[in-house]
Amino acid sequence: MSRLTNKVALITGAGNGQGAAEALLFAKEGAKVIATDIQFENVTAVVNNINEQYPNSAIALKHDVSSEEDWAAIVKAGVDAFGPITVLINNAGIQATKRYEETDIEYFRKAMDINAWSQFVGIKILAPIMKQAGGGSIVNIGSLASITSVGGFNSYTATKGAIEAFTRAAAAEFGPNGIRVNSIHPGGVETKMLTDTVTTNEMREAIISMIPLRRFGYVEDVANLALFLASDESTYISGAAHVIDGAMSIV
Repeated sequence: MSRLTNKVALITGAGNGQGAAEALLFAKEGAKVIATDIQFENVTAVVNNINEQYPNSAIALKHDVSSEEDWAAIVKAGVDAFGPITVLINNAGIQATKRYEETDIEYFRKAMDINAWSQFVGIKILAPIMKQAGGGSIVNIGSLASITSVGGFNSYTATKGAIEAFTRAAAAEFGPNGIRVNSIHPGGVETKMLTDTVTTNEMREAIISMIPLRRFGYVEDVANLALFLASDESTYISGAAHVIDGAMSIV
């Protein structure tokens, strides 16, 4: 039997990168997938590819994750399509690299709304559905930036620190209802966000030289960890911050 048979998973930020890899892998492992993204053309292409390989496994929905109204609408649409949602992968996020002296309240709020509030409100809206279903698994995608110092990522670091904190709070609150809540904290992963930040070969090689495994991560690395946490193989794991960084944070 596949590892996610009979599970319905909502994956945000599924139009590219890690979210797209998670959506494809989850469908392969038997889940019904609700793939959402603000970039609707991108997520539609991802879902079309999934359904070509695994027919009727996924739907695509346009989703502003910072909007509580959008969350309510896409959750209703997902439940109508596939039934109760028992897996949530909070993957959507943006980069925010301005230094302190360059950051104003609008910039900070946008980063916090998209990166942190979006995950908080997703948990808020889906927890009652998971309670009624008898449990579920929530995986919040954070960043190594909340674990180690990352210069120039101040607003971004704040949002990822918030994710790590409310993951623990949610795990404690919803554990008695059979809902597990974990976070994943990737280091550098081969995505557009990485290439937008690491802009030269010199920068790339300098960072790789600090990673004991001597490479950046692949989106499949993160997707495989998310799969484990979503599956019944991890039923006693909750409230944990899972670092996936090639051992960069230990040196």
